[in-house]
Amino acid sequence: MAVTLPAVLAIDAGNSKTDVALIAPDGSVTATGQAGGFQPFLTGVAAAVDVLAEAMASVGLDHRGEGGGGPCAEYVSACLANADFPVEERELGHEIRRRGWGRVTAVHNDTFALLRAGLPPGAEPLGVAVVCGAGINCVGTTPDGRTARFPAVGRISGDWGGGGGLAEEALWFAARAEDGRGEPTELARALPAHFGLASMYALVEELHLGRVPAERRHELTPLLFAVAAAGDPVALALVHRQADEVVTMATVALRRLDLLDEEVPVVLGGSVLAARHPQLNDRIAAGLAERAPRARIAVVTAPPVLGAALLGLDALGSAPFAHSKLRARFG
Repeated sequence: MAVTLPAVLAIDAGNSKTDVALIAPDGSVTATGQAGGFQPFLTGVAAAVDVLAEAMASVGLDHRGEGGGGPCAEYVSACLANADFPVEERELGHEIRRRGWGRVTAVHNDTFALLRAGLPPGAEPLGVAVVCGAGINCVGTTPDGRTARFPAVGRISGDWGGGGGLAEEALWFAARAEDGRGEPTELARALPAHFGLASMYALVEELHLGRVPAERRHELTPLLFAVAAAGDPVALALVHRQADEVVTMATVALRRLDLLDEEVPVVLGGSVLAARHPQLNDRIAAGLAERAPRARIAVVTAPPVLGAALLGLDALGSAPFAHSKLRARFG
């Protein structure tokens, strides 16, 4: 008897976690899995793709090594953080295809998943998405295939902010406030207190010596927003700068695509933007109203793997009801 494969193996791999989902032809989700962060620039391509295999193994799909155990799906839709240059997309795509997980494989930067998830059902691939999670990135697309992208590899490519960047800035201002090099800020008390420490000096020492793991710095970003919401001017200035950076990236992408005067969606996502901090999101809305007054803001709070799955269904020409069923599953 013939066995029907799942339609799509959807992969969303971010700096902090990796999600996979198997999607049936009718849009139902038959399995989901999760693993750790996807960082090929640190681990190398093969080890990074091993993390995707770990996420699959978490739901009983153990496809390690070349060829694996046969394809998992007709179409692999992989939306990956740190796939910022064409050469990276090619190398990652080659490694994923080598594993034999799908009959067809497509690799995109993870910003494309956010944009697809934020577009209305049946909409053309037209709009801009800004993701602000661990890092920050932006993409814009038009139906004729034009794109606007940024390298988004940190300060060397002109980036500012994201959750990791905000945490670093908060530490910088707090340290200088305590020792007198900078202006006073409540951050100098709140940041060390979060770790049960009495001073920024103590926190700097603990971070430097590794007694507070570096990965725990992400805990400081929500704290920064809380201090800003309480009215601290230094913290609030950082939040406002992040908002202005989001507006700038979206506006530049719209201008590159000749969309500044068009009614198009600007999709916001990632953990920082999805949290809907008023001091951040309200300033973004005001900035876009001034610089791109016809833009329509949408905030995506659904898991990004939804966008990867929708891209897969698009590629297979799936019926609208499959898209609707998938959206209903992820919210």
